[in-house]
Amino acid sequence: MVRVFEFDGRNYLFDSESGALHVCDALTGEVIKKMNGEPYDLTGADDKVVEEIEKEIAELKKTGVLFSENKKEIPIKSDLVKALCLHICHDCNLSCKYCFAGKGKYKGKAEYMSFDVARRAVDFLIKNSGNRKILEMDFFGGEPLMNLDVVKKTVEYAKEEGKKAGKTFLFTLTTNGVLLDDETADWLNREMENVVLSVDGRKEVHDGVRKTVNGKGSYEVIINNIKNFVKKRGDKHYYVRGTFTNKNLDFSNDVLALADNGLDQISLEPVVLKEDDELYIGKDKLPKIREEYRKLCREYLSRMEKGEKLFNFFHFNIDLEGGVCLKKRISACGAGNEYFSVTPQGDIFPCHQFASDPEYKMGNVFDGKLDENIRAIFRNANLYTKEKCKDCFAKYHCSGGCAANNIHFNGDINKPYEITCEMMKARMECALHIYAEKKEKGIK
Repeated sequence: MVRVFEFDGRNYLFDSESGALHVCDALTGEVIKKMNGEPYDLTGADDKVVEEIEKEIAELKKTGVLFSENKKEIPIKSDLVKALCLHICHDCNLSCKYCFAGKGKYKGKAEYMSFDVARRAVDFLIKNSGNRKILEMDFFGGEPLMNLDVVKKTVEYAKEEGKKAGKTFLFTLTTNGVLLDDETADWLNREMENVVLSVDGRKEVHDGVRKTVNGKGSYEVIINNIKNFVKKRGDKHYYVRGTFTNKNLDFSNDVLALADNGLDQISLEPVVLKEDDELYIGKDKLPKIREEYRKLCREYLSRMEKGEKLFNFFHFNIDLEGGVCLKKRISACGAGNEYFSVTPQGDIFPCHQFASDPEYKMGNVFDGKLDENIRAIFRNANLYTKEKCKDCFAKYHCSGGCAANNIHFNGDINKPYEITCEMMKARMECALHIYAEKKEKGIK
């Protein structure tokens, strides 16, 4: 698959199979479109010039950098468990409008994981990890800092048991920042491999959707906590994770607001809701979103040109030379097969987005068994089983989309959610443009 696209007067060809990115003229782009079977416009073009372009393309095809053959990698599908997401509590001190977890309670009552359940989860992970040496454990909620004592005990227990088994644990915690005081920040900086901080950008945007339980905005409560934490964090991994909705389609301003607050590791994700929700993003908003990504891309490059400090916006990262192993890209995230979530009662689900769906309960840490029929659904799904991904230029960089979104919106893990697909394509064109600009200027 060769993608032809234009960005601010520069024309590109991207060969998804070889990973080769070419700058070309507009006429060459139209010739490639013709070869792709896409709508094209060769009106007024000199036939001899077109013929020369076609010859050049044929030569590039021989060398494998254009119209390359489809890769035939075998997906990596291990039965060894590598990671657990512990829902350390189903409760929250915020009441966010778009929360997929039902304001932290996952459509149920407030619950807190006991240390006994957490301990059993650690044992389950070690027992089912086989010869894996590095294991991952995420502390999630609700708001996990509301059950910090159990988090701390679990970390100590996992480290002790991991050492006995010859394994190393890497911990991550996701927090809204309300309880992120100095003492807690210092402990997280010692123990967490990564920390995810939830904030949506501009004050008015954040306060419009991320409210305290008494209905007030939470921005002022958390922003200084988060900035203080990041300052203490130094060069250790963290990122701020925001959400944009139908109410802030000018979300590039939210990314820039975060960057200008000194929060330079940024992910801003589209909300995923049902159509009847006021915050839902429909297909009709995709042109606006595409242009908003481009606006953000231009600002990033402008700051780069001026020598200003750059922010790392995750959706603009791309590595065409190396990057994540292709087999892993084909295999997707591992949810439901190598990665699971555990609720406060010890129930096991494919990932945190299934935790309120009893149909996808796979077992419990106390019996240590998994529903192999459900597991097979996730194990057998990969990029090759998703027919709509076959001719998509972005397929090796999204792995066929989120399994939870595919199932919840299309009823089939192998049918990608179209709206997020289109956003992925828009982001990737920006990422490729930035990549080309940096290459041209010798910037890494």
